[in-house]
Amino acid sequence: MLKDYLVSVLTSKRLETKNKMRNLTAIILAAGRGTRMQSTDTNKVAMPVAGKPMLVRTLSILKEAGLSHIVVVVGFAKESVIPLLSSDIIIAEQTEQLGTGHAVVSALPKVPSDTQDLLILYGDDSFLHTATTFKNLYQTHIDEGAKITFVTMDSDNPTGLGRIIRDENNEVIGIVEEKNANDEQKKIKEVNLGCYVINKKYLEDNISEIHKNPVTGEYYITDIIDIIAHQKGKIAAHKLTDSKWHGVNTKDDLATAELLLSNGTK
Repeated sequence: MLKDYLVSVLTSKRLETKNKMRNLTAIILAAGRGTRMQSTDTNKVAMPVAGKPMLVRTLSILKEAGLSHIVVVVGFAKESVIPLLSSDIIIAEQTEQLGTGHAVVSALPKVPSDTQDLLILYGDDSFLHTATTFKNLYQTHIDEGAKITFVTMDSDNPTGLGRIIRDENNEVIGIVEEKNANDEQKKIKEVNLGCYVINKKYLEDNISEIHKNPVTGEYYITDIIDIIAHQKGKIAAHKLTDSKWHGVNTKDDLATAELLLSNGTK
């Protein structure tokens, strides 16, 4: 009897999680040039890791997590990306590479109208997460009642990554990119891993507040966090404690990712 009860409870929880994930549409950013990979005709997300393109790995994990609606934003070398997509994947095109914020704007018209929340992530290094990470990220977002929730972790080598800024109550109040960080902020080990959950309507209502960066001429989706902070909205972090996530920006990073996969580590 107890065994039957436990099976019933577990089944109910799985169905509850699956139903929640149906409210979520993923937007995968796969339009950038990935200049450090030094490829002129292949998008970084189409490059193989352990015999399978990074984007294909990410798509598999999202489907395992229970997402039924996935939008992929293509742009640079789209000819290397589109053939990787099955017929159930929605394609949006960013005709000019004007940053991650602009890529999300390109995707929004393609998002199904009944979507409640958006999972925004990159098409390359997101494959080093697990389905459980995405499910737990969304649950954290719901539990916290946040405007935006993103994945973080402590890194012994945070160079090049955005640092998480917390207040005296340990509440997240923002992200500072390394190029804008002062010496004290650069000592912070908690970093942003580039996976965000945000309410669709809120983003649609506020994305026009993201302005062009005066230095790069691009629009960055992370600027929405400053907008939420200015409005005194709730910002939450889902902090990983056992992840071996690793950014994939160079061919050396690709080799490291292959090693992580071969060791069964994510």
